[in-house]
Amino acid sequence: MRLRIVTPLNALIDEEGVTALRAEDASGSFGILAGHAPFLTTLATTVVRWTGANGVRHYCAVRNGVLSMTDGNTIAIATREAIVGDDLAELDRQVISRFEADLEAERVERFEGTRLQLDAIRKIVAHLQSPGSGSGGPFA
Repeated sequence: MRLRIVTPLNALIDEEGVTALRAEDASGSFGILAGHAPFLTTLATTVVRWTGANGVRHYCAVRNGVLSMTDGNTIAIATREAIVGDDLAELDRQVISRFEADLEAERVERFEGTRLQLDAIRKIVAHLQSPGSGSGGPFA
């Protein structure tokens, strides 16, 4: 079988000779072998596992996505974010590290957004309280 895993920025995996694949959707874990019926599902945040032609197992952590099986021979996964690895323990460390970095970036963005909002409110209040503003409102 052919396996393709793509994100909006690049194609991470394009591999021929895949003999088996396992993933997880909302209904649970499932497997795909060559000749599988056409199949379309949305993936949960999961680790996709597959065995290559040489018998080596590979892994790719995906944060949601869509999996399609066509022609009994082609598996395509489209996801917004994915991390590829051949060692499950190392992949686990990479995923945790990326999630922590994403969490920290979100905290910084929230802090900066709040700071900008407070700065804008201060400027509006200062403008409304200035003698020449002519607002006549409750802050005058």
